[in-house]
Amino acid sequence: MALEKLVPVLLAFAGGVLLARRKSVPAEASKAFSDYAFLFAVPCYLFGNIYASDLALLFDWRALGGYAAAAALAVTVVVLAAVAHGVREPRAVALRVMAGVQVNTAYFAVPVFITVFGTAAPIFPVLLFQVCVLSLVIISLMELGRPGSEADGPGRRLSRAVGASLATPLVLACNAAIVLNLLSVHVPAVVLDAAAFVGDSASPVALFALGLHLGGLGLDLRGTTREEWALIGFKCLAFPLLTWFVCGVLLGVGGQWLAYLVLIAAMPTPQNLFVFAQRYDVGVDLSASLVIKSSLAALVLLPLWLHVVAA
Repeated sequence: MALEKLVPVLLAFAGGVLLARRKSVPAEASKAFSDYAFLFAVPCYLFGNIYASDLALLFDWRALGGYAAAAALAVTVVVLAAVAHGVREPRAVALRVMAGVQVNTAYFAVPVFITVFGTAAPIFPVLLFQVCVLSLVIISLMELGRPGSEADGPGRRLSRAVGASLATPLVLACNAAIVLNLLSVHVPAVVLDAAAFVGDSASPVALFALGLHLGGLGLDLRGTTREEWALIGFKCLAFPLLTWFVCGVLLGVGGQWLAYLVLIAAMPTPQNLFVFAQRYDVGVDLSASLVIKSSLAALVLLPLWLHVVAA
């Protein structure tokens, strides 16, 4: 059943691959589709869904604090490993952090959770954490590494990077939705309907862009590098195990919340990795490969993790 829910994901991706292979749509057009998803469609999707959620019912602070602690440890491990292997450029480090720690929520976790638990509501607090904290850190590093930023001093570069990350449509949409939700500000139905209309295109457009890029690039599983294997293994095996240890063993989180958090951590690298890579012109081929290969690995490991959380 979980795999059946992923058929739309495969269709959107395969459509991009096919059209690129047949040269009906140039692979270079994937950049325009990615920008549309990153700058417009995904913010609309997040704004409408977060605003309409009951935030009070979605937050178990001990569970979410445990997940945040596990994510912080995971970020530290990825950064240290990247630097130890000679990766020093801020954008490249940020890309690897996103690949190893952030999870695919909208395209992968939602259908799995609906199938297994009957609801996708537990995903939204983690989604908020990803967008408002992890993405903020990653976008700041990306902005710091932009060509030409070396002309300014470190303080000015950092303040400009943080300001730029806070001003991105992705972060602005989430923060606006949270504030309006908490203040019970009425947003006209026509605005929410319009946001939902545009937001519904985020997933297929981002997947189509990824398919276009890989259709032009090609994908060779036998050519997977050691770094790719390491990042995929960390994302699909080490991170969920770390989440189980921190949340379940150290903090005593149990029951459904422990199952939710471990399964969320086991989700693959998000398609947004590819969107960020194209947006900031860093590691585009690496990101496209990691998104697809981690998704394949997660599909194979999904029965194992479902058995673990059921136990």
